[in-house]
Amino acid sequence: MGNRRIGIMGGTFNPVHMGHLLLAEWVRGEVGLDEIWLIPNGVSYMKEAQEVAPAEDRLRMTELAIKRNRYFKCLDLEVKRSGYTYSYETLEELTRAYPGDTFYFILGADCLFTLETWKCPERIFQCCKLIAAVRDDASPEAMEEKKKELEQRFGGEILLLPFVRMSLSSTEIRERIRQGKSVRYMVPDSVLTYIEGKRLYK
Repeated sequence: MGNRRIGIMGGTFNPVHMGHLLLAEWVRGEVGLDEIWLIPNGVSYMKEAQEVAPAEDRLRMTELAIKRNRYFKCLDLEVKRSGYTYSYETLEELTRAYPGDTFYFILGADCLFTLETWKCPERIFQCCKLIAAVRDDASPEAMEEKKKELEQRFGGEILLLPFVRMSLSSTEIRERIRQGKSVRYMVPDSVLTYIEGKRLYK
């Protein structure tokens, strides 16, 4: 292996939905990446544990969601890690395991404004290039200014990538399930079947 351009997309995926998949495929095509690796987190220090489905269920839903896309892969390394999971640890682990590959960390552009509060952000920049998906309601000037500020501070590289706006969130999906409303076409059919079978988010 080696010499691959790999997109890394982490998240709670609680549950994984069409917005996640559309973003991953959009980035793959626009940037010309060889693969996208989706990594459900184990215990996120940014989330309240009581509102998050078990890690094994979130991992399985992600596996089901990407099963038919040969460019997508789901990794369980954060789910297996004990304690809180941090992005810099995952990226360092991947760069050690695959030294010949180039990694691109995919995130929403709004995350650029909180990135400095993440655990060891400077180590994230040392491991990868960042791809920030910018929605059409964002200020291009503010995004460009923040990009330059972070690049100067951490010495990394950030690509701002325009992305179609999609009003879809895991929070909204969980609430609809609690209310007994349909979430069909918001999540892949295989994920919906899994949620119903396990009675998640009820």
